[in-house]
This record gives sequence, C-alpha cells and structure tokens, in this order.
Amino acid sequence: MEYRIIAEAAALAEGSHLITSPRSPLLASLDLSAMGEMLALTEKGEVADCRFACAPFSRVTLIPESAWHDTLTDELLAHLRPLFKAPVSENVALDFSVMTEPRVRDSALRWFFNLDHQLDDLGLKTTAGRSVRVKTLTVFCQPSQQEALQNACRQQSAIASGMLAARRLADIPSETCTPQFVVEEAQKLCATFPALRCEVLDEHAIQEQGLGLLHAVGKGSTRPPRLLAIHYDGAANGPVRTYVGKGITFDTGGLWLKEGAGMYTMKYDMCGAANVLGLMLSIAELVLPVRVMGVLALAENAIGPDAMQPGSVARACNGMTVEINNTDAEGRLVLADAIAWASQRHKQTHFIIDMATLTGAVVKALGYELSGLMTQSETLREQLTSAGRKSGDEVWSLPLDNRLKKQTESAIADLCNTPTNNAAISASAAWLLQYFCPPEIPWAHLDVSGTALWREGGRSVASGRPIPLLVQHLLDDLK
Repeated sequence: MEYRIIAEAAALAEGSHLITSPRSPLLASLDLSAMGEMLALTEKGEVADCRFACAPFSRVTLIPESAWHDTLTDELLAHLRPLFKAPVSENVALDFSVMTEPRVRDSALRWFFNLDHQLDDLGLKTTAGRSVRVKTLTVFCQPSQQEALQNACRQQSAIASGMLAARRLADIPSETCTPQFVVEEAQKLCATFPALRCEVLDEHAIQEQGLGLLHAVGKGSTRPPRLLAIHYDGAANGPVRTYVGKGITFDTGGLWLKEGAGMYTMKYDMCGAANVLGLMLSIAELVLPVRVMGVLALAENAIGPDAMQPGSVARACNGMTVEINNTDAEGRLVLADAIAWASQRHKQTHFIIDMATLTGAVVKALGYELSGLMTQSETLREQLTSAGRKSGDEVWSLPLDNRLKKQTESAIADLCNTPTNNAAISASAAWLLQYFCPPEIPWAHLDVSGTALWREGGRSVASGRPIPLLVQHLLDDLK
C-alpha cells in the first residue's frame, strides 16, 4: 500500500473514502447535505457513514470524537474494521488533523498497512471474486504535524511489512508450511536485504550440535526439524540483540494427542518463529544501526514410530537433561534448545527475548489483548512494559522466581517439562526456560498464545503480534 501525507484539502483525491472526526477543521470546507444529520449521530456516540451526495468523495465516515483519543480499548480500530470488510474505493483519506495520541495514530496506520494481506491472497479459493482493495492511503494533517507523521508512516509501514510477512507465512496450511518450507521462504525474503544472512541447521547438524530437545520433538515426523538463524549486521561491532521463536509448524500433541477441536488451529503454533522472521525484516527495512540475531526453532510435533514418548529423557545443547512427561508440552523443549544455542553464539549478547504460542493457560489468565511477560530482569520488564504501552501491543507480567522450582523437578533428569500438579502452567514453562539462558544474559519470555491470532466471527487468523512491541522496544533501547 502506498501512502502520502498532505496538509491541503485541495490535494485530496476525488473519489476517496474520507474518514474524519466531527471536530476536524476539514469539515468546514465540505458541502455535504447530510452533514447536520451525521454530526448529530456522532454526538450520540455513533458512527455516521454516508455514500450518497458526498462528492467529491465516494464515501464519508465520521467517527465519534472519543475514538480518536482512546488508548485503552482501541475504539478507533473497532469502528474501522467493519468499514473495510467491503471497501468502496481504492483510495482512503484519513484525517489526522485533530489527532493528539501517538499510540492511536500509530495503531491506525499499522492497521491500514496490514490490509495488504487477506486469506484470499493465498489463492486457495477457486471462487474468490475480485473485490475492491485499498491501494493508497492519504493522511491529511495540519502543517505542524507533517514531520511527525512522515516519521510515523515510515516506521509503521516497516513494522507492517514484517507483520505481513509473518501473517502470510502463518496462514499457510501446515501440509505446505513445513520446517523446510519456512527456511526457504525466509531465505527468499531475506535475500532482498544485503544486511540479512541466513544460517541453517538441518536434522543432521541439529544432532551433531547436541540440540537433543529439538531433535526429540521433530524426530516423529517425516518432515524433519530445522534451526534457522537470521543475522542482521546493521553495525560493524557491538552487542547482539537476540530473538528466539517457537516454530511448531503443526502440533498434534504427539502421543499425548490433542482432541480435534484443540488441534484445529495448530498450524499457528509456529507464529513465534514467523514473528521473529517478520521482526528481522522490519529491522532491516528500518536500517537500524544494530546487530541482531533471530533464531527460529522449527519442527512438526507428529505421531509416528519414532515419536518421542512420555517418560523419555532428552539432553539439550547446554548439557542439561529434561524428562518429557508430556509430549504436548513440546514448545518449551524447542525453545530451551534454541535459547541455549543462541546464548553460546556471541561473546557479547545484550539480551535474549523469546516468543511463543506456548500455553492456553496464559489466555485464561490474560485474555486475547495482553501478551504474558515473564522475566527475572527488572530492566527488561520495565522496558517491555513501557514499549507495550507506547505501541499499543501490551504485555502483562506474571511471576517468575524460586517458588516455581518444584514445578520442574524430576526424579530421573535435571528437569521435567511440565508440572505434575497442573498449576501455574505458563509461569512453570518460563521457569523451565530460564535454566537455558546463562544468568549473565538478560532474558525475557513472551507467551503470545492469546495475541498471536486475531479472532473474529469464530475464525482465527495470524495477527503479527508482538512485532510492534519488539520494534518499539528496540527503538527505545537504541536511544
């Protein structure tokens, strides 16, 4: 989607869909016969939408004033979504002349740029007709707002580019989107940025380098596991910021088989890895002066003659052993190995942040709007919480301390992968992971089971979160 920023009403394209506020000075220059009735509707808190007698526009929408300033419930986006289920124009004019909240502004821009991906784009519907798609976003503002809007559009466009790549990949059905397919798609996408380079470990290298947990999860499938490291060299030297993503391309639960309803959306169990890829693409597009490594732990948790069994013990690349008492708790296994592997790659690691659709328990605790944050680094806790508020991609902290120690104790190995008492599931998973990051490296875990998908009308699609959070955190960290 192309975008442009203007400060003169005369520059608005004829036939555009204008979206504005009842307080906008732009309305004074319009001669709409229905203006009085539309303003009356917004005073009642309703959206006023007109498609007739609104020349030179094809459609004019007035959204209540409160929505342009709501930083808590995303009221503006709630009003925008139904408007664009069936767009009437390829050109949208978004009036930001009275916008005062950067968070609302950025969320709206990012949402519009994300319209560039829809499920029909996968080409799997033979009856999919041609519909109007938004191709140009024009942002109208006051002259004093232009510089800030230029920066915001550039940044949110880059963030959305990464989100779009992650969403497209995650939405692809799992019979196509295998560990090797993810690697090949990542290589194609990264090839457009000279600062990005890919390093791949196949199933043989995974075993040779001692990633026994990743091997244990992936060995039951005919589609073998992969470890993909994406390196971004935006600076010649300095500490490396590292992101690790869970990439279970499909999760049956293994021999601890999920029920059918619980398995239906499990092609999305690789959203953590997809979002690491998207994040790396956003960083490269922003040309940030930093060194970054993104690690994707890719495997299919399948049933087969070689599938891992409850009671098995596997050894991670840092030497620790884990009793696998639940084969459906496989995400923390691949993450643990990837975190340990990543921590050994660079002498100077600034931090490691992992992200995963790890536990349904975090959804019960926090719902679908907040990602779970678990860390023992108060600096990372404060920084990520602040970045979440700024970006609108918020997190909420859950406890992580020695009181969870018994949750991962095993009689036969160093650790077990799930607590036998079925308590504190999300925090217990994070407690397991903290053993695989050396204490001198700040580490945080993001459980995005609730936020990695957008749910509407009983259907789920990938959301691209927490890419906005992590880009904002990185920008703040660089300051």
